[in-house]
Amino acid sequence: MRVIGLMSGTSADGIDVALAEISGAPPHLKSRLENFTAIPYPRKVREAVLRVAEGTRVNTAEISQLNFLLGELFADAVREACRRFRVPLAKVKLIGSHGQTVYHQGKPSLAFGVRRVASTLQIAEPAVIAARTEVTTVGDFRGADMAVGGQGAPLVPFVDYLLFRHARLGRVALNIGGIANLTVIPAGAKPSDVFAFDTGPGNMLIDALVSRATRGKQTFDRDAAIALRGNFRPRLCEMLLRDAYYRQAPPKSAGREQYGAKAVDRILMWGRKHAAPTEDLIRTATIFTPLTIIDAWHRFVMPRAKISQLIVAGGGSHNPLIMAQLTASLPDVKVMTSADLGVPEDGKEAFAFAILAYETFHRRPANLPSATGASRPPILGKICYPPHRAGSRA
Repeated sequence: MRVIGLMSGTSADGIDVALAEISGAPPHLKSRLENFTAIPYPRKVREAVLRVAEGTRVNTAEISQLNFLLGELFADAVREACRRFRVPLAKVKLIGSHGQTVYHQGKPSLAFGVRRVASTLQIAEPAVIAARTEVTTVGDFRGADMAVGGQGAPLVPFVDYLLFRHARLGRVALNIGGIANLTVIPAGAKPSDVFAFDTGPGNMLIDALVSRATRGKQTFDRDAAIALRGNFRPRLCEMLLRDAYYRQAPPKSAGREQYGAKAVDRILMWGRKHAAPTEDLIRTATIFTPLTIIDAWHRFVMPRAKISQLIVAGGGSHNPLIMAQLTASLPDVKVMTSADLGVPEDGKEAFAFAILAYETFHRRPANLPSATGASRPPILGKICYPPHRAGSRA
């Protein structure tokens, strides 16, 4: 089956589109990433997504409009990707869309004085995607996991296990997107042996600081060019590391709620108080990301598994400062990228949602309770079928 996976992460840069060929079933599922592309959001759309995700100056009408607008843009992205790949859309049998997360609270809290609930919201209406592309679409993957006590994240570990399990080597799959998350896959692991969690910020703080410093002219620090001009500020890093999240045992998940505008304001306030130039703040935020990953490694990974390889994907894999810090901190571990194993660094998560959709289509569960904390493995997602044409058989 040819399946397209769609993904837009917490950085809200745009829509990642992966075209995959998938067959079989776990543990013998076969998958191949056939092609990958990324299509940026229009500037005003990205600004709206970030504003809604931060919960600033927003109303329900805007959220509703944005949900349907993103559905249209995700459908456009599918058509444009097929044009680029030179693959007729009619050859695509299924779409898996993660959508765009605008709120995620993995741990329950008291809601309106009535009951403790966790909640999440991914927008980009899958019914619109199905209608515009005329391809069955699976969306809204997190809810089913949360309904059985999971945190709804991370979901990619199921795919990490299928892609990277090794009979003799312990591996960690690390994705550094807006948030950084890792999947621990011991040598010869069974699904129940795998565990995963969000370590903290990936590129989110770095990107926000760059965007503010350049007034939106740059949205990320290409090749760590700005960070490399700055100096590391240990006291700022120590302040950031005091967050109790880093000591919290897995399963756990993080998002813009912890590392959004308020966290950036706090860093900028510290910078003004200590007369620290922007370059210093960006360098410190850049080094902070691998430090939180290494801290999680020592706290939660090393005591439970012997690891030989760290497989890095996501935008952070292109940041030389982050990669150098990881390599220097793990001298006995081979640090590599997912591309070394045939999966492009920027395409892995979109590829993962193609595989998750394939499992949902075949009515099979595709989460790992050991990663999300769910009480059992549910079938993920909601299926939207394309509308029948006039004269077609129901």
